[in-house]
Amino acid sequence: MKLRTKYILFVLILHLLTLVLAWFIFIDNKIYFIIAEAFVLISAVVAIQLYRQLVLPLKMLLQGIEAIKDKDFNVKFLSTGKLEVDALIDVYNQMMDELRTERTRQEQQHFFLEKLIHTSPTGIIILDFDDRVQQANPKALQVLGIDEKAVIGELIGELAHPIFRHIKALKSGETEVVKLDGVNSFKLQKSHFIDRGFSRHFIMLEDLTAEILAAEKKVYGKVIRMMAHEVNNTIGPVNSIMQSAMKTDQLWAGHDFDPIKDALQVAMDRNQNLNLFMRNFADLVKLPQANKQPVVLQKLIGSVVKLMSIRAEEKGVLLALNLPEEPVKIMADEQQLEQAFINIVKNAIEAIDDQGSVTFTIISKEKKLVITDTGKGISPEQQANLFTPFFSTKKDGQGIGLTLVREIMLNHGFEFSLKTVAERQTEFVVYWG
Repeated sequence: MKLRTKYILFVLILHLLTLVLAWFIFIDNKIYFIIAEAFVLISAVVAIQLYRQLVLPLKMLLQGIEAIKDKDFNVKFLSTGKLEVDALIDVYNQMMDELRTERTRQEQQHFFLEKLIHTSPTGIIILDFDDRVQQANPKALQVLGIDEKAVIGELIGELAHPIFRHIKALKSGETEVVKLDGVNSFKLQKSHFIDRGFSRHFIMLEDLTAEILAAEKKVYGKVIRMMAHEVNNTIGPVNSIMQSAMKTDQLWAGHDFDPIKDALQVAMDRNQNLNLFMRNFADLVKLPQANKQPVVLQKLIGSVVKLMSIRAEEKGVLLALNLPEEPVKIMADEQQLEQAFINIVKNAIEAIDDQGSVTFTIISKEKKLVITDTGKGISPEQQANLFTPFFSTKKDGQGIGLTLVREIMLNHGFEFSLKTVAERQTEFVVYWG
């Protein structure tokens, strides 16, 4: 029962009881009856005034409570002229001012935080209480190459992109640098915050590819230049001495010295091979900027197929073409791009043990070239190091073929990838748009 109802019932019962008692007084003494009636009237007036002074202000405050429930902090009350009630109203009005100011401050901070997350150069992924993706800023979506609708509301451990498996394995406060495809490197940092008393996680995703590639190139460039300097300084004088000796006929008079002469020739040939070996490394460091000119992609692919056809025939590998009839023109350095494709096709042919195919496919609408081979594929362990300098899966490999491919692609600003997508289906994909 409401306080107002209780008060009205109490006043009515009290005054009715007083009237009944006054009736009995009326029988014996009319003067006392008149006095009693006057008392009842005065009491009724006082009760009405008390109702106005106490119950009505409380009713107004109840309206204020309803406004608070509705989060409407603009409702305020005027003073009534009653000391106690005005003190309560002042406290209420002050509280409403504080709530309104705090809500404005929270909204401004929330807007600023949302703007900061949205425009941050670092990828940010925010999870809900169940580790489902609640929000991913544009940078995170761009770095991962995924659509927002594909991740929002999904469990972090059930998403297809391999980086989410690393995020799932991370503990709060841990940091990890992940290299997924041998080219792109990401720094993952997982942390948490408290929301309504419970912990929620967020992940900061930073693309370190450019920095790591620059650091790698600086290091291996210095090593290669030092090696080339020492090898050339040694090979040059040694070859000169051996050539002089080979040209001195007096030293080789008679057949007894033929084995020595042959050994010197082998040593000279080996020196030349070593010199060529170092030149390959030096070419990697001295790769010039791409001289981009209009290139017909079908023509370029045709040249690569002609160059690699003999090697392909030797291993029984079919070089297949799936190209549009209409010429596809791209801006590229023809010599550099041709060298990159030759390296890719060479690796594809070598990956096929017995019989197979290497297929060139141009998808004009997507501005994409796909070179597919039916070789043995790339293992997850090899995938992470594919384009790393000096890394090779071959017994006598130098580890510069794919590194040169990487440098040429980066030199052109092309996006690319090399991975096994299914059994006996490995794809090298280039986006030139």
